[in-house]
Amino acid sequence: MRRYPWLLLLLVAVTGCGGGSGGPGGQICTEIGAPPGIGVDVAAPIAEQVTGGTLQVCWDGECVQRDLQLRPSTEAGETTCTGDGPEDNCSAQVSENGRKNAFADLRDLPQAPVRATLTLTGADGQVVRQELEVTPELTYPNGTECPPGGVQAHLVVDESGSVQERD
Repeated sequence: MRRYPWLLLLLVAVTGCGGGSGGPGGQICTEIGAPPGIGVDVAAPIAEQVTGGTLQVCWDGECVQRDLQLRPSTEAGETTCTGDGPEDNCSAQVSENGRKNAFADLRDLPQAPVRATLTLTGADGQVVRQELEVTPELTYPNGTECPPGGVQAHLVVDESGSVQERD
């Protein structure tokens, strides 16, 4: 055994490098994060009125409340490219779109129906308050060929202030 320590070291190194890099169909599986929790998107013009909010989520007789840190949402504008070959470059400007978004980190969120109460506030008081049942699901940030990420749900507040679960 004393003669072959380099062989053992090489075997350990190769085995360690191969784990978790791909799914069964050859899909590349990255270490991208997908934390458990509930996302919130607020449409304009409601977003203009909103300065803060909370999300209360209840399941199995327990409730958890999170303060929401609402941030301006962005989107990519027009794309410009130097050509259409693989060696060419493309770029796009990102700008705010009038909406806001937040994410409530909920470590023990189950993959089962939960009761969510979203409250959004503004300078003049409460803007939106709605309770609804949502069903968080496993996320697959690299596709279904790779291991799942966290359990998540997503709420959308439309232009009228109505809250729905995003499909």
